[in-house]
Amino acid sequence: MDAFQPKLGLKLQTRLVLTPALLQLTRLLALNQLELRDLLTEELTANPVLEEVSAPGGEQEDVDGLEEKNLLDDFDPRAMIEHFLAPDNGAFRERETGEAPDYERFVAAPVRLADHLHWQLGVSGADERQREIAALIIGNLDDDGYLRVSLEELATAGGCSVAEVEQALHLVQQFDPPGVAARDVRECLLLQLEVLNGDHSLAHRIVAEHLDLLEHRRLRELARALGCSLQEVEQAVEVIRHLDPYPGLRYPGATPRVVIPDVWFRKTGSRWWVETTDDFLPQVRISPLYRHLLAAGEAEREVRSYVRERMASALQLLRNLEQRRHIILQVCEVIIERQRECLENGFDYLRPMMIKEVAEHIGVHPATVSRAVANKYARTPHGIFELRSFFSEAVKGPQGGQVALASLKRRVRKMIEDEDPRHPLTDEEIARRLAEQGIQVTRRTVAKYREDLGIPSTHRRRQRS
Repeated sequence: MDAFQPKLGLKLQTRLVLTPALLQLTRLLALNQLELRDLLTEELTANPVLEEVSAPGGEQEDVDGLEEKNLLDDFDPRAMIEHFLAPDNGAFRERETGEAPDYERFVAAPVRLADHLHWQLGVSGADERQREIAALIIGNLDDDGYLRVSLEELATAGGCSVAEVEQALHLVQQFDPPGVAARDVRECLLLQLEVLNGDHSLAHRIVAEHLDLLEHRRLRELARALGCSLQEVEQAVEVIRHLDPYPGLRYPGATPRVVIPDVWFRKTGSRWWVETTDDFLPQVRISPLYRHLLAAGEAEREVRSYVRERMASALQLLRNLEQRRHIILQVCEVIIERQRECLENGFDYLRPMMIKEVAEHIGVHPATVSRAVANKYARTPHGIFELRSFFSEAVKGPQGGQVALASLKRRVRKMIEDEDPRHPLTDEEIARRLAEQGIQVTRRTVAKYREDLGIPSTHRRRQRS
């Protein structure tokens, strides 16, 4: 009978924790310079603990007790926080002398969701069949990023099997923004949670198994069903609350945008390096007034509690800003490593480079790389370019080597620009000229490249005397 008696026991359990801080990092990573400047301006207004540093310098102070666990294991939180307490700490290299260009002159074309997804598809490494079906899926997405056409309909339209459509859909669902190509809200939220922290978090279980209880805010029932505390459920619900149920709306493509480069590729001697162009951002730090208030311990309990809460929020923002900068610089360092010839001589020397390769090199999810380069620009000796323009899939080139598809398309464009307008080149003639350069492509492939470039057919280009 003793075997049926209730007993108390302790059990150690490892559980992955997904926090709103990590969600904040993913949002910050997607912002370009102008968007980030607006966000920092809003934070300075909303959080009194933050202040803008109007001039470089400032005394560093001890911040013991203020650090929280970092999201990246190889970061030194204390060093990072001190960087914000004294913004001009010599961590950045000396900038070039001379006046910086007026970036207000540069205007970027609007970015549509379909454009952003097609770019990722082009550098995904998928085979031609997968790309055709994935392109069909992208073409059927609604403005909010959802796929509301059945897989059976897509299979019929694409002349393929449902299994092939499912495989292509899984590919598109790995793209940025997380949650894109979902078929309902549940799938949209699950896709975002999987990108952030796999499928082992409590938030993932709540969305996957108990979305009905969540919709009706029956948190105590959730805790009982999941065998965890109410506090753990509340924390997971807070994470879910920060997810984006309409991921496609970030790319409305409505109006052109002013461009301010996010990074600067520079050469000193024989060495290339990159720096972030932070001159356009408010330099923020923790206000010494509030740190002294906490240290003195003289304020009322409610005031101290409020200041601690605002301090934690400010520290997390500063930490995520530094992590955002760190990830972008990591990606740019890989660009320098693999695209040195392009930086030296121009985009005719672009090498094939895929998102997945860069992601594996720096140890992040491919969607993180996509987000880090989306809508961001680099200043180079050859002008200002989108960071994503340094990525391109490979095409078989001379001596069995590889040529970047973007570089190949530039060759096609150059041939057409230099043609006799009275006797324009046919697609077959362009294919033959490429073959003479060691690049084997078919006439049909040339026609596809030409259409991608928005160049009319031979008949429409011919000028009649």
